[in-house]
Amino acid sequence: MSKQARSWLNGFLDMLAAERGAAKNTLEAYERDLDDYLGFAASRGGPAAATADDIRAYLVELSERGLKASSAARRLSAVRQFHRFLYTEGLAGGDPTAAIEGPRLGRPLPKVLSVAEVDRLIGTAQQMAEQEGQSPAARARGVRMRCLIEMLYATGLRVSELIALPLSAATTRERFLVVRGKGDKDRLVPLNEAARVAAVAHLALLREQGAADGRWLFPSDGASGHLTRQAFGRDLKSLAVAAGLSPAKVSPHVLRHAFASHLLQNGADLRVVQELLGHADIATTQIYTHVLDERLKSMVRDLHPLMDEDS
Repeated sequence: MSKQARSWLNGFLDMLAAERGAAKNTLEAYERDLDDYLGFAASRGGPAAATADDIRAYLVELSERGLKASSAARRLSAVRQFHRFLYTEGLAGGDPTAAIEGPRLGRPLPKVLSVAEVDRLIGTAQQMAEQEGQSPAARARGVRMRCLIEMLYATGLRVSELIALPLSAATTRERFLVVRGKGDKDRLVPLNEAARVAAVAHLALLREQGAADGRWLFPSDGASGHLTRQAFGRDLKSLAVAAGLSPAKVSPHVLRHAFASHLLQNGADLRVVQELLGHADIATTQIYTHVLDERLKSMVRDLHPLMDEDS
């Protein structure tokens, strides 16, 4: 890479840090991606002379290297932003990426647990909580895990929202919680009887341990004062193994997906699910349309007068 290209790259990274507040890890990722691109561009006259054909050739090279479409799309995004920077700063006469289409990405369907699998997780946590002869700490983990899963499956909360629930979530007499989500927006989420019972049991254990005088429903000794998402994720995978499920299939986010998918399977409106999940845009919720498609097919098969038993 030439000294000029290095200078331009440093200027671009400085802009990301100063104007967009990019974090250190983000800046390092951009630098890695653009180091690779600028090495390619150097053999074709440098970035200032790059044409749309050069960008397409770079994408072809990435494909030949075996880069996944998602990785190539990320690399192209960095290249686009870099060339836009050069153009707006007057360092290049045009933006060769303007007419370039990115690699087509197939949107993966969310992993979903069945109702029976969620029941197995909850049942296993309950068994852990009620097992005779275990230590108080093991019993407490079982009670807490059952509460976490019941609350998550009942509400569809983001894991960050779940672990930061206040102590008052276990004492409310309402059938809903008011949750503050992304963008400091409040929303109502349902709270069923199973979740309420699990929360009350967890709170009783906290009081028994003298740990119910704090702010959080899931207190911890860490810096945040509450359970971390990493600790919950590890405990959930251990529970999955105990329940006979693949730990790769189970995560807090998968339980959130299960909440949404099971609602849709049972007739909930997509807009309602959007509100419950706290999605600002309906497009985000539309990853669940495969559930709606299956439901519609089933309705036509079962209800249409021309669909006979042999069709």
